[in-house]
Amino acid sequence: MSLMSDFRDFAMKGNVVDLAVGVIIGNAFGKIVSALVDKVLMPPVGYLVGGMDFSKLRFVLGLPGINGKDEVAIYYGEFIQASVNFIIIAFCMFMVIRLLSRFHLAAKDAPPPEQTLLLREIRDLLKK
Repeated sequence: MSLMSDFRDFAMKGNVVDLAVGVIIGNAFGKIVSALVDKVLMPPVGYLVGGMDFSKLRFVLGLPGINGKDEVAIYYGEFIQASVNFIIIAFCMFMVIRLLSRFHLAAKDAPPPEQTLLLREIRDLLKK
C-alpha cells in the first residue's frame, strides 16, 4: 500500500472521525459555557461582591516591566474565572453523561425484539 492510501485508511477510521467530531463539538460547547459564565453568571456575582470584575483582579509586584512602563502583576482573577468555567463545564458534562446513561439503561431493560426471541427458540430446538 502507498503512503497516501495508508493515511486515508487511518484518517477515515471510525475512532479518528468520532474524535474529531467530539473535539469540534467540545470546542463549541466550551465557547457557549464561557459566554454563559462571562456574560451571565459572573456579573451578578461581581455585583454581589461589590461591583468587582474577577477577570481584572491582580496582585501587583511593584516591579517595573521590560520597557519601564508596564507593571508586573499576577492576574489571579483570570484563574478564578477559568476555575468557575471548568466547574460549570464539568457539571454540564456530568449532567449530559448522566442523561445518556439513563437512556442506555432504559434501552438495556427493554425486552428483546420478537426476532431475537424466535432465533433463540430455533437455536434451542437445534441443540436438542
